[in-house]
This record gives sequence, C-alpha cells and structure tokens, in this order.
Amino acid sequence: MSARYELFQGTDDQYYFRLKAANGEIILQSEGYQAKQGAETGISSVRVNSPLDERYESKTSISFKYYFVLKASNEKVIGVSQMYTTTQGRDKGIASVKANGPDAPAYDLT
Repeated sequence: MSARYELFQGTDDQYYFRLKAANGEIILQSEGYQAKQGAETGISSVRVNSPLDERYESKTSISFKYYFVLKASNEKVIGVSQMYTTTQGRDKGIASVKANGPDAPAYDLT
C-alpha cells in the first residue's frame, strides 16, 4: 500500500479525512465537517500546507504523549496526528506528512 488520503463519514454523520502512511498507520486526522465538500477542501489544504515547516506545531499532551497539528496560513487546524511515545516518533510523523501530503491520492470511502 502507498500513502493515501481516505475520505469517510463517521458514525456522527460528519465527514472526515485521514492521511495514512504506506504502512497503514494514520499520520494525520481531520476534524469533522458537516458537508463532504468541507473534508475535500481540507485534503486540498493539507496538500498545500504540508510541505511548509512553519505550518507544524509540536505539542505534548497532559499524559506526556507527543503529537503535532498542521495549520493553514490562517492558523486554523487542518489535522492532528496520532499520539507518539517519543519526540523522535513525532518528528518522523511530521516528516511523513511532509513527504506524502502533497501527492498522496485520495480515496472516497463514503
């Protein structure tokens, strides 16, 4: 499997997207959108913003897990990573989104 976006509808009837790495791990997940077009626009925004270092914000959860958020130029969060046990894992996740985000194909699972 190669890296890919998956567009899907959640049990709450909202639309989401996730970016999966070639190994099948989810490396970025979106918020919920009322309309499918919102999730499609989110994928487009990841494609544009993912190569840019300044769009990533490294974070630490209250349980001392590490994650990152990808933001658009307007500072709105586009997607959030999974939790990592190390900062090195988080950094590899960022590198994977940078590498795969611009060109990964999108699959509509709705």
